[in-house]
Amino acid sequence: MEINNGGKQRGPGRPEKESTSQGHDKIAIVGNPNVGKSVLFNNLTGSYTVVSNYPGTTVEVSRGTAKIGDRTYEVVDTPGMYSLLPITEEEKVARQILMDEKPRVLIHVIDAKNLERMLGFTLQLVEASFPVILVLNMMDEAGKRGKKIHSEELERELHVPVVPMVATTSRGMGVLRGRIEEYTSHEN
Repeated sequence: MEINNGGKQRGPGRPEKESTSQGHDKIAIVGNPNVGKSVLFNNLTGSYTVVSNYPGTTVEVSRGTAKIGDRTYEVVDTPGMYSLLPITEEEKVARQILMDEKPRVLIHVIDAKNLERMLGFTLQLVEASFPVILVLNMMDEAGKRGKKIHSEELERELHVPVVPMVATTSRGMGVLRGRIEEYTSHEN
């Protein structure tokens, strides 16, 4: 199956190459507020973080770099958002980053305890042809509540990589790095 993307062709799970002005591929981290986006951002970037206000707003956006495999990526921690249809200033900034900066990978972080409530946004991202990797964060807390999530089945249904993780302890970070490397290794 091929998806027409403005005249450029790409298959499912094969994002087209986009670069930043520094020549690095871009990774954007998106999700609702309080799902662990910033913890994941810090795990990926370490101390290479710059926090600045988005032009024309008071909304802060964190940017840093991450070395994954033999490549360096620019990582953007977007403000919390619930939908691609923005209501708040934060959501407008996050959407603008996605639309204008065209990330090579979009990491959608969700709270695994509230999977059903958060998958609607995942579907919006997938249907909009964003190159999504879904991170099921807080898997430890979901397990304590008796929730059993079959990530392999979810991956088959959504047709995007799914990574279970606990960002606060870095559990799953190696898997995520591997999935990013795999996802971006396909040049179009």
